Amino acid sequence: MSKIEQLAEGVTLYLGDCREILPTLGKVDAVVTDPPYGMAFRSNHRIERHDAIANDATDELLQFACSLRPAHSSYIFCRWDNISAVPKPKSLLTWVKNNWSMGDLNHEHARQTETVLFYPGPEHAFPKGRPTDVLEGIRTGNGFHPTEKPTDLMGQICSFTRGEILDPFMGSGTTGVAAVKLGRKFIGIEIEPKYFDIACRRIQAALDAPDMFVAPPKPAKQEAML
Repeated sequence: MSKIEQLAEGVTLYLGDCREILPTLGKVDAVVTDPPYGMAFRSNHRIERHDAIANDATDELLQFACSLRPAHSSYIFCRWDNISAVPKPKSLLTWVKNNWSMGDLNHEHARQTETVLFYPGPEHAFPKGRPTDVLEGIRTGNGFHPTEKPTDLMGQICSFTRGEILDPFMGSGTTGVAAVKLGRKFIGIEIEPKYFDIACRRIQAALDAPDMFVAPPKPAKQEAML
């Protein structure tokens, strides 16, 4: 089943498989996303609170995300040991998140960082000068999704880009929340109905309470449904 929600002018969310939806869309300016990348792992407390992540058994979708070629830039989360499976990035960003990541509790150092791949597009230029490759953002928990990222962190990354932002693995919509708070156009795609509905609610709430210093997107003229 496919579904489209246009929450505001330039803010459109799709329920479905991004591999099927993206060919129907035009070129986008930027990709900011956290795709499934082959962890196939959930800690015990996450099993109790969240469903498994769809298609997370392999790094196939990470490779797909890295194959996208937006005009401005791509920022894609991954594990350090997935880097060899994708095209060489221009830069590796490190998110210092001040808590331990998932992993082997007995035979692996506890990681307090995550990796973000950066691919510049043909029209790339940093909007505000050259930024550092270290991202700060305290992890705020997983209230909506098992791999949820802080809104402030996603806002930092969105601020490195220009134009319309695409998140083809939208999850609970944090990238969309950050984008609309910056007054940016946003396209989000999510395959799981549960997380799609959460994303719709969260992004609509962000649209209803915009940043006082940023012009919000215009309301949608009508909703489109498939």
